[in-house]
Amino acid sequence: MTFEIPVWFEITSMAVMTAILIADLLIIIKRPHIPKMGEAAAWVGFYVALALVFALLLFLSAQGDRADAAGQFIAGWLTEYSLSVDNLFVFVLLMTQFAVPRRYQQRVLMVGIIVALVLRGLFILAGAALIQNFSWIFYIFGLFLVYTAWRQAFPGKPESDAATETGIVRFLRRFIEIDNDYDGAKLRTVVDGKKTWTPMILVFLAIGFTDLVFAIDSIPAIFGITQSAFIVFAANVFALMGLRQLYFLLGGLLDRLRYLHYGIAFILAFIGVKLFFHALHVNELPFINGGQPVQWAPEISTWVSLGVIVAAMAVATIASLIAANRDKRGVGTGR
Repeated sequence: MTFEIPVWFEITSMAVMTAILIADLLIIIKRPHIPKMGEAAAWVGFYVALALVFALLLFLSAQGDRADAAGQFIAGWLTEYSLSVDNLFVFVLLMTQFAVPRRYQQRVLMVGIIVALVLRGLFILAGAALIQNFSWIFYIFGLFLVYTAWRQAFPGKPESDAATETGIVRFLRRFIEIDNDYDGAKLRTVVDGKKTWTPMILVFLAIGFTDLVFAIDSIPAIFGITQSAFIVFAANVFALMGLRQLYFLLGGLLDRLRYLHYGIAFILAFIGVKLFFHALHVNELPFINGGQPVQWAPEISTWVSLGVIVAAMAVATIASLIAANRDKRGVGTGR
């Protein structure tokens, strides 16, 4: 890093972000409802603006190469935001699969976001410690991201929703009793005078497992953008902040973004290659170049990374919408 972030800025930022998340959670608890399109759009716009304001404050507060600090945050935030949108596809499937009442989906999403933040925080601490002590970990991160990109672009044949749900239910019923009906957003209810779990426990467990999988994918990706643990965590927080509102804003639009996974796969592959080059640049492995850094290995700048991320998401989104509109016209004309 060619910049330093003052401790007071890190502490203040963490306090403000925590306060915003708590306020968001209290709003959901006190007033569970289905957000209208205008409300969801306003909240998403607010969180995007908040992230940009944070980038500006980071630029003004950082010491050294301030532009690089702000650029790393924006690139990391966009990367995590794109991966979070991909997360929404899975959330939509889970909500449909478990027939979660739409009125309580906000609460489920908020719990999922909090779990995601905790898991990602733990992964960030572990990742930062590994990077600081073992530079060769960049090779592993790079190869893992390239593999993840391939898996994202060419997924295998998924199990049917019914089979997946049955498997989860059968496994849990061996240990706990689960009723077939929801009781609001409660995890526990009383049926015929006997306490039992509601299907909401299945939803939370499924969301938690999904968060774990996405944390494993996303943390190496953002460490390919920046090695600042603070920026990594801040980018994750801002990416997840507006996820709940984005879920209701996009709604059926998610089905139209058919090429989004290709854009995300390209980003992951690009960052994987970037990490591999960085690993060569700081090489310490004795069987590669005699344990010396590989001088010819290029260092891809933050701004190049930012441009690639924006371009990949823009192309994937535009191509998806064009294809969806073409299909719609074809259906409308009977072709």
